[in-house]
Amino acid sequence: MREYKSSVPALEIEDLQGWYGESHVLHGVNLKVYPGEVVTLLGRNGSGRTSTMRAVMGLIGARKGSIKVNGVETINMPTYKIANLGIGYCPEERAIFSSLSCEENLLLPPKIRGAGKGMSQDEIYEMFPNLQERKHSQGTRLSGGEQQMLAVGRILRTGANLLLLDEISEGLAPVIVQALARMIRTLKEKGYTVVMVEQNFHFAAPLADRLYVMEHGVIVEHFEANELETKMPVLNELLGV
Repeated sequence: MREYKSSVPALEIEDLQGWYGESHVLHGVNLKVYPGEVVTLLGRNGSGRTSTMRAVMGLIGARKGSIKVNGVETINMPTYKIANLGIGYCPEERAIFSSLSCEENLLLPPKIRGAGKGMSQDEIYEMFPNLQERKHSQGTRLSGGEQQMLAVGRILRTGANLLLLDEISEGLAPVIVQALARMIRTLKEKGYTVVMVEQNFHFAAPLADRLYVMEHGVIVEHFEANELETKMPVLNELLGV
């Protein structure tokens, strides 16, 4: 096992149970993410990956167990307090405001009190030149890839340093997926902690330090990036990769 810079995980989930109404969707999820890591959560559709991310943010019906952010228990916290601990959540639907320009969307979220200073507008435009070129365009007139860049850029401005990214590569052209992969590597170099839910195994696997696999609301496999080759037969069976 690698040694970690900090003994306190950026995110630690223990025996997480989750519900939407009467539907019990998470059945004892356990995972740890250390500061500066990129961790990928793999699994088929309906396996519980997005529900786990939403549970971290307090966005599902009910949750039990333990979710600690930098050692702080959040299981009974409202969503806004969880976000103020420095978490940025980028949902699959992106949530771009159609009535605002690209730049207005980018500048909309407030800075997180007590978090890092966040990336400047110039730094975000340097990472995503497309956004600078389209800064006066209506948010929903951007391409799918540009909207995805905007959704991530908006989070980076807030000062969040733990990023939860849900299917950021889905349905995008290969050249955009490559740009997003460069972004993940840049964020890692800058010390961000990233948790990715991904269906695109070939995008996610080369970026991850560690990988978790979910099935039926539980973690069924967990391994380091250097074990990937030996785990491929199991992944083929679980994911059909």
